[in-house]
Amino acid sequence: MATRRFPLLSATTFAAAALAVATPVTAQKAVQKLGKGEGQVDIVAWAGYIERGATDKNFDWVTDFEKATGCKVNVKTAGTSDEMVALMNEGGFDLVTASGDASTRLIRGKKVQPINVNLIPSYKNIDPRLQKAPWHYENGTHYGVPYQWGWNVLMYNKDVFKDKPPTSWNVVFEEQILPDGKSNKGRVQAFDGPIYIADAALYLKAKNPALGIKDPYELNEAQYKAALELLRAQRKIVGKYWHDAFVQIDDFTNEGVVASSSWQFQANILGSKKRPIATVVPTEGATGWADSTMMHVDAKHPNCAYLWMEHSLNAKLQGDLAAWFGSVPAVPAACKGNKLLTDEGCKRQGYDAFDKIAFWKTPTSKCASHGDQCVPYHKWVSDYIAVLGGR
Repeated sequence: MATRRFPLLSATTFAAAALAVATPVTAQKAVQKLGKGEGQVDIVAWAGYIERGATDKNFDWVTDFEKATGCKVNVKTAGTSDEMVALMNEGGFDLVTASGDASTRLIRGKKVQPINVNLIPSYKNIDPRLQKAPWHYENGTHYGVPYQWGWNVLMYNKDVFKDKPPTSWNVVFEEQILPDGKSNKGRVQAFDGPIYIADAALYLKAKNPALGIKDPYELNEAQYKAALELLRAQRKIVGKYWHDAFVQIDDFTNEGVVASSSWQFQANILGSKKRPIATVVPTEGATGWADSTMMHVDAKHPNCAYLWMEHSLNAKLQGDLAAWFGSVPAVPAACKGNKLLTDEGCKRQGYDAFDKIAFWKTPTSKCASHGDQCVPYHKWVSDYIAVLGGR
């Protein structure tokens, strides 16, 4: 267990300050009452997760927070969970918006500290399905504050697929002629993180039931070998692997990419630019992510970090972020009354499909489905690097 390093403030006093975050004037008074704050908070986050209106003035949940608390928000964008883990291992950051395939490593590597949810009054408003989710809650201890969640969609070019939108992931895994009469070879992408092996396993779970795959993150040697074979075959048709959301947006705009696994975020941006883009969750299902804000064990700005975690749960921010990123809020109240998200937004983006999503988690050798004989993540990493290299 990581050593508890809570701010040197009473729970009552800090909770009062945190409650005031959404109201700038009262928040300023609360911070002044507590004395001089640290003045900043340094966060590792996914692209599009912490916006200050630079891309679109309608999406800004940083400016008011900074004015209210005096905590300047500094963001380091990461493209993969492995990059997030590496940055947190290096140190120098207060918070990280970690997905399940990173959070477990951070907890067990003692790089994040326990979270005192009593200092976060809005924690009670979090979706009950997330409050003690296994990717941030271990051994009766909270290590994270749920932020957003969603699924990995299949994004495609409507002009290419015409009146025959894709219904299966086979469009990115197997060479075939697309509705525009051309091959998909060189025109599809795949995610360049090792966790993508789970996407291959999920596809094989439906395509080849004889493999007996139950959990795409718990694979025995035979199942794992089959997933790697599929990915090696896919390598021959993938024009480019992606991890940077904005680079993928450019690839769909200028580089002739017509289909790929993606996040709704990219589709939303492309849609705002009037590009012929749509998304679908194929019949085989989808992997997904549920992100939690976690605090570094040696965070230098814990007061600002706690204030940010409380701020991150207000319904306005949650709804605006879900509209921007194409995700689902961790706070259900955000699903109603938000002009940007609309009252149909949460349903459209998967709110009711929670139990159908194979959420990212770190593969370990200890697994119930195969008697602790599963292929561990370090093997996923080395083998996927080989796949990317054409081996």
